[in-house]
Amino acid sequence: MKQHFMMFAAYNQWANGRIYDAADDLDDEEFNRDVGAFFGSLMGTLNHLLVADRIWMKRFTGEGAAPTTLDAILYRALPVLRTAREAEDRRIIDWLGGLNDKALSGRFTYMTLSDMRTVSQRLAPALAHVFNHQTHHRGHAHMILTVLGRPSVPLDLAHFQRTEEGRAFA
Repeated sequence: MKQHFMMFAAYNQWANGRIYDAADDLDDEEFNRDVGAFFGSLMGTLNHLLVADRIWMKRFTGEGAAPTTLDAILYRALPVLRTAREAEDRRIIDWLGGLNDKALSGRFTYMTLSDMRTVSQRLAPALAHVFNHQTHHRGHAHMILTVLGRPSVPLDLAHFQRTEEGRAFA
C-alpha cells in the first residue's frame, strides 16, 4: 500500500510541474481570466489545489497552516504559487515516506469545513481521495490552458510511468 501512495505522490508532483510549466508564459490577464471552470481561472484553480492539500495535510499531521475556505487565494502570482506548490508536493512525499503499513491502515479524526462535524475514517481511503481530487482539478487546469490557446499537456499516469522519474512505479 505504501508503494502505491508513494507512486501517486510522485505522479502528483510530476503532473503539477507539467501544469505549471505549461502556464509559465501566461500574462496576468490570462492567469486571472475566468473561463467558467469550477474555480473560475487558472489562478483560482491552482490555489484551490494548494488549499485542499494544506487542509488535508493539517488533518493528517496536525501541522502546518490550513485555510478555512476551499476558495481561499493564498498567492496571486504564479511564481510564488509554484514555489508553494513545489514545497507542498515535497512535504506530501516526505510525510508518506515516513509512514508504515500500520499507519496507512489506521484511522484519523478531523473536523469538516462545510458543516463543522467530526469525522473519523481510515487514512488510506482519505489519501486516495486527496490524489483523486488533485487529478480532478488538474483536469480543470488543463482545460483552462487549452481555452487560453496552450497546447495539451499529457498528464496520464501511464505517461508518467514511462518517464525517468516514474519508471520505478511502472
